[in-house]
Amino acid sequence: MKTIEALKWRYATKKFNPNRKISAQDLEILRKSVNLAPTSYGLQMFKVLEIENPELRAKLKEASWGQSQVTDASQLWVFCSYQSHNPADVIAFSTRKAKVQSLPSENAQKYAEFVNQSLSNQPVEAFQNWTEKQTYIALGGLMIACAELGIDSCPMEGFSADQYDEILGLSAQNLKAAVVVTMGYRSDEDTTAALPKVRKELSDLFVAV
Repeated sequence: MKTIEALKWRYATKKFNPNRKISAQDLEILRKSVNLAPTSYGLQMFKVLEIENPELRAKLKEASWGQSQVTDASQLWVFCSYQSHNPADVIAFSTRKAKVQSLPSENAQKYAEFVNQSLSNQPVEAFQNWTEKQTYIALGGLMIACAELGIDSCPMEGFSADQYDEILGLSAQNLKAAVVVTMGYRSDEDTTAALPKVRKELSDLFVAV
């Protein structure tokens, strides 16, 4: 599908067909769409957990106020943002950047020093807010990729982040659940699929300054 047609087709799927699964080929495309999403400094300060264990999904459903998407959708991905700055992450990225882009090693070192200094000056809360925002950029790209592949998705903020953290052991990994997305194929019983989208007029949304 072309992009605008795909975006008109997609909706936040409330009821998935539990018997339909996303193919391995399409899953790889979706992973690449997240990996290619823009992030500040290119650092990708988050992890994406693909929850496949049925027992974990059942527990996470309880932490998601019983929403059926968590267990019925083909895929459940949890975007987890970094909670504190680790200079080693930046050094690893700058080293990889120098290798991939054939840059002098001293350039990589200077870049790492610049970024680490910038991040070290941020209060912890500001750092956490920043890394959480990065997950939403990647999520947006993922949902567009889903729509273009004819795959349904539902972004979810309706869950207890603290319970997710406990169930998945995120704190020990310097992570916190930021946002969740379920992906798969809509159920024929999902009546919201046929509802027309309600959006602002473009003239109300965009303002020329």
